[in-house]
Amino acid sequence: MRILLVEDDVMIGEALVYALSTMHYATDWVTDGASALLTAKTQHYDAILLDLGLPKMDGIEVLRSLRQSGSATPVLIVSARDAVEMRIAGLDLGADDYVLKPFEIGELLARIRAVVRRKSGHANSLLENGNLSLNLTTREAIVDGAAVRLSAREYALLEALLIRPGAILSRRDLEDRVYQWDQEVESNAIEFLIHGLRKKLGAQSIKNVRGLGWMISKQN
Repeated sequence: MRILLVEDDVMIGEALVYALSTMHYATDWVTDGASALLTAKTQHYDAILLDLGLPKMDGIEVLRSLRQSGSATPVLIVSARDAVEMRIAGLDLGADDYVLKPFEIGELLARIRAVVRRKSGHANSLLENGNLSLNLTTREAIVDGAAVRLSAREYALLEALLIRPGAILSRRDLEDRVYQWDQEVESNAIEFLIHGLRKKLGAQSIKNVRGLGWMISKQN
């Protein structure tokens, strides 16, 4: 999962980047509204964590512009502005959730999982496809009833494929969901991760579509 964090407070930003990285989320962090809007419109994200009191452009204006441009990326406002009128305004403009500062990291992570599940059409934290499932809360893969241990990047890649079984994801799509801006990506990194997943999940678990990318076939 790839997250855009929009937060101008350095201490809060660093804490959130660390917390998100421990959950294997690739996180890009910007500190002003103008950069947030440009980044959100040019990159794919599974969710955006958006502060409101930002330099250059207020978070409310960022949200309004995103929704007016047709962006459906889940947005969680994370702000100290606790007035009921502000919360109503943010939700009415298209925010998917509104989290007040200070907050518990565990609750914020649960709220991220919830909005991403809703966006992808999943009712609970278990992504199931045939004999394969992935628990988004425990971050555990299960094949034929047996638990399988995954590395952080294997988990991120498998999650991206299982959220939309049957959809083909290109190398760039998968790199975007596994790696963040400051991480160097080797040319064969995705192939290496897929090779490792196939060894753990089964040789036919992830299919290559020549010239397009990879997919997990949709099964009942």
